[in-house]
Amino acid sequence: MAKSRSAKSGAIRAIDFLAEEGKYPATSVCAVHGDEAYLKHEVLSALRRQWLGAGDEEFSLTTFAGRDAQLRDVLDALATVSLFGSGRRMAIVEEADPFVTQYRSDLEEYTARPMPGASLVLEVKTWPSNTKLAKAVAASGLEIDCKSPNERQIKSWLIQQAKTKHGVRLEAAAADALFDLVPPELGVLAQEVAKLALVASENRSIDVEQVHQHTGGWRTRTTWEMIDAAADGRAADALAQLDRVIASGEKPFGLLPQMASSLRRFATATTLIEAAEADGRRLPVREALAQAGVPPFKLNEAESQMRQIARPRAKLLTQWLLAADLAMKGHNSSDERARIELERLIVRLAAAGSRRSSSHREPRGSLSGSAGRVS
Repeated sequence: MAKSRSAKSGAIRAIDFLAEEGKYPATSVCAVHGDEAYLKHEVLSALRRQWLGAGDEEFSLTTFAGRDAQLRDVLDALATVSLFGSGRRMAIVEEADPFVTQYRSDLEEYTARPMPGASLVLEVKTWPSNTKLAKAVAASGLEIDCKSPNERQIKSWLIQQAKTKHGVRLEAAAADALFDLVPPELGVLAQEVAKLALVASENRSIDVEQVHQHTGGWRTRTTWEMIDAAADGRAADALAQLDRVIASGEKPFGLLPQMASSLRRFATATTLIEAAEADGRRLPVREALAQAGVPPFKLNEAESQMRQIARPRAKLLTQWLLAADLAMKGHNSSDERARIELERLIVRLAAAGSRRSSSHREPRGSLSGSAGRVS
């Protein structure tokens, strides 16, 4: 059990909780925190099943909005036993950050002496582990961390989900392909795995070919074509693809993570190449891209694009992505202004590619005359 808990607190990682719910039963007080909406939804559903059982939610579950919830109403819900059902009660306070701030001392007292047969679930964004309340929940309750997993954890989770929920084997290469074709959102990825399970081969396995054949509608494919066009220096094509995707209903805020998941790999590969050079070693571009997480079936295309982008621009990708993310969460948060940020990112990237294409003279096997150099 210890390996599934956060290194800084007594929290259970959401993906571990969902993989083995039986190891972590709901308690009288539960804290569910983090930024991944899909994980929170799945965790709250599991806690309801654990505490109330099937069919008991109608009579024994009360949900409150944290921004206007009153402690007395929450406690009344926990104390009131329905004439129907098992006699257990559960109160969920959603977006409970202001509720926790307002009633922190009262919640500390309640955690020390909870009502028998009742479970209070606090769904929050932040949960500092150094507070008295967090320590009390860690000691006697259940704390579940719904922080967004990293890429490696997501892929392992997809393979586990395919096995336990759908009875199929998702090959590691297929998980790589799925992650590259679909926006890196757990809910979307889970839906794709469920869909692929329906078309799994006779031996109940999902391979790369099946992922390519059945995953991603035209909007997903168009998004990646937009990224490819920008990386190749074709700004007009990339902007036209952006028009099509947004016109179909896609939001700019959803497109940026898709672009970032691909472009960050170029930045990482550049860092790896420069680190190797600092050590007096030669790291080929293709190998650097593989180490950066580019799937094998995308290496040829990615290598060509990285040569087009060139090292000076590749080193700026992380900075550009961060600037776009901050702007879209701040002064350019409207759909129209957020779209401008995507256009700016596309033009920056395409300018690098077009300049590189017009002046490219070195042999195909090298970069600026130096093996492994992106400049």
